[in-house]
Amino acid sequence: MNLSGKLLIAMPGMGDTRFSRSVVFICAHSEEGAMGLIINKPASDLSFDRLLKQLGIAQSDTTRAIHVHFGGPVEHSRGFVLHSTDYSGEGATLKVDDRFGMTATLDILEALANGKGPQASLLALGYAGWGPGQLEGEILQNGWLTCEASPELVFSDKNAGKWEGALKTLGINPLTLSTVAGRA
Repeated sequence: MNLSGKLLIAMPGMGDTRFSRSVVFICAHSEEGAMGLIINKPASDLSFDRLLKQLGIAQSDTTRAIHVHFGGPVEHSRGFVLHSTDYSGEGATLKVDDRFGMTATLDILEALANGKGPQASLLALGYAGWGPGQLEGEILQNGWLTCEASPELVFSDKNAGKWEGALKTLGINPLTLSTVAGRA
């Protein structure tokens, strides 16, 4: 099972409150583990403008408004930009699939500050990580549902609706979810 380019949807019984009602885009998944970015939890205390100032990156008149997100509990001070594939940093972009890339270098922030860079992007501080077999175990324990990732959902500015939106791609009404799992 390779979940790269897919979404994880936190189930109501998720034991880790940091992931409550989270939608996680999986950037990489292999036998060695998984790495993803929470795409529906904006950072309330940091704006893109302020981040650029802290990093000493000059803005132009064409700087786009980009939301900064809490990407996960690992390496909070490290930034990741999930983006459309119309941008590729020189040797620094992970091509997730034909629709998504992820870059974690300053060149993409500089491009975005100058009104260049990818058409669609999401900036996350920190990431979610799983060791070998850990994510698969959490899925088997009813911690996560998985679904296809669409650029419309991933890059939407409507963060509050992403959890419900991801569930709807599976035909699931959030009110019908249970906090307990069973086996037949």
